[in-house]
Order: sequence, then C-alpha cells, then structure tokens
Amino acid sequence: MQEMYNQIIAKEKRKGQIQAFIMNFFYCLYFILVVAYFASESFQMGTGVYQSASSFAGYLGITAIISLLWTRAPLSFGTLLVNRTNPVLKGLSSSPSLKQWSTSLSGMASILLILLTFALGWKMTEMNVYTLFSMEGLAGAKRIFTAILQPNINIIDLVIQYMIVTIFIALMATTLAIPIAFLMSFFMARNLAKSSQTSMTIYTLLRFLSNFTRSVEPLIWAIVFSVWVGIGPFAGMMALMIHSIAALTKLYSEQIENIDKGPIEAIEATGANRIQVIWYAVVPQIILPYLSFTIYRWDINIRMATIIGLVGGGGVGTLLMQYQGLAKWNEVGTVVIVIAVVVWVMDYLSARIREAIY
Repeated sequence: MQEMYNQIIAKEKRKGQIQAFIMNFFYCLYFILVVAYFASESFQMGTGVYQSASSFAGYLGITAIISLLWTRAPLSFGTLLVNRTNPVLKGLSSSPSLKQWSTSLSGMASILLILLTFALGWKMTEMNVYTLFSMEGLAGAKRIFTAILQPNINIIDLVIQYMIVTIFIALMATTLAIPIAFLMSFFMARNLAKSSQTSMTIYTLLRFLSNFTRSVEPLIWAIVFSVWVGIGPFAGMMALMIHSIAALTKLYSEQIENIDKGPIEAIEATGANRIQVIWYAVVPQIILPYLSFTIYRWDINIRMATIIGLVGGGGVGTLLMQYQGLAKWNEVGTVVIVIAVVVWVMDYLSARIREAIY
C-alpha cells in the first residue's frame, strides 16, 4: 500500500513539474517580451529587435532555459500554483506566507511584471490626460452632453416601440438558451464526466465549443447573423442566444461541480441508474442557483440587446445608431434616457426576484 502511495506521489510530482514548467515558460516569455519592448522603445533599437523571427527564436531559447531552472525553485510562479491546486501535492508542503513570497525573487519579479504590464497598457491605449482635459475637448463634451440632457419628447412613442422590441429580443434569447444550456451543463460538469472515457471526451469537446462561443462577443455574433439571416431583430436574438447558451452552460456546470457528494452516494447506494442519480441527487441541489443565474443572464441580455442594434441586430440600438450618425444629440438623449430607465427597472426587478428566491 505504501509503495502504491509513493508511486502516485511520484507520478503527480512529475506531472506537476511539467505543468509548472509550461506555466513558467509563458510567464517568463511574457516578461522577456515586455522588457524587450520597453528596451527597444527606450534605446530606439527599432521594431526588428522585438518582432524579427530570429530575435523571437532567441527569446524562446532563453525563456526555455530560465523556465527550466526556475521550475526547480519552490516559490516559482508555476510550482507554487501547481502545489496549491493539485489535490495530491497541496497537502505535502506548507504554502509560503504572502510576506515570504513577496520578498522572494519570484515575488519581486511578479510585482515588477504587474507594473510593467500597467505601463504597457498605458502606452498601448495611447492615454493622454492632457487631451482629456483640454479646453477644446471639454467644449465638445459640454456641447454633446447639453444636447443629450435636453431630450426630444416628440419621438418618445417611437423610442418605446423600439425598446419593446429590444426587451423581447432579450426575452426570446434567454428563453431559448435555458433548455439547451440546462442539458449541456450535465455533460460539461467534470465530476459527472469522470465516470467514463466517453463522457470525458464529450466534456472536453463541449468545453472547447463553449469557451470558443463565449469568447466571441455578442456584437460579433450579431454581425455574423445579420449577414446570415439579414439585418433585424432575429439576427440580434440569435446572437444573444448563442452567447447566452455558452455563458449559462458555464455557470450551470460549475454549480454542478460544487454540489454536495453525499446525496449522490446515497442514491447510488440504492442501485439507481445514472439518470435517476442526476434527477434525484443533482437537480434538487441546483434549482435555486440555476434560477438566480438565469435571471442574472436575462438582466445582461437586456443591456446587450440595446447595443447589438448598432451592428444590425435590431431594436432600440438601430434607432440610436441612426440618430447618432445624423448628429441628432437631442434625439440620442431621448433614446439614452429610455434605455437607462428600462435597464434600471429590469435590474431592480431581477434583484428583487433573486432576493425572493433565496
């Protein structure tokens, strides 16, 4: 028994070292590339130092060597992360305190990397505080906001009609996404998929598909469907539905992964089949969180439905885009106020419903 235990520990340590090396490799590569970027900017070396294939190959070689040596350190980024998350290894060694880690070489390098990342973000986004507070910029902002705060009440009926369409876009997208996400969540829960290799294969494929779908913003899906089915509310509804399925499936499956194992073991002990175990042991534990997640997603879809109209998804966003394109800021103000009121009301109602559920 002890020999088997030692074999398991040795296997997990080898796997952990590989995982730590991979994490450290990407960590170090990012660090080196950021430093090389700032060095090329500071010393005016040109973009070749940063972007050429030969220099990048050199960075990869240096990164591999540093990562291999760094992985041996117990406080390296990858090693520390693996030791804290691996269920077998995390009990073998005590985790260092925050003070110990922050004063170590790994901790100081991480703090430096955070600062460099912030500096890189400042440069990449071309932040210019002077432009933001210049007299010309403030005058333009004042002109626009003055017009927006003086809405054109004469178009309120038209705006409300478009807003109703927007609400139903979000409603249909959420309603159609619920049953699909509900079924997929059981196949994407890792604790349920461990039962067989086939389940794990389905789990991996669905997880990849869900992550890909969720990584593409609804605005992009709205563009795709506006070409596919034509510009209008149907394209917007499909865009929100696709994204809602992926988002709800992730939330639902993670809730299943966090359920209490006791009821599952109790139902399995009675000789129940797989479907009976899920229905009587899993579903009762996830109903309330599922309702809460669904209401929250409905709230998100209401807000997103007002935006996808900008790219052909129909609803009040289309009207907003038309008025903005014509620089009719008083009409834009009317649309914005209606959107703000509706979103506030929906947010209040969803919060009250979630409170009532719990």
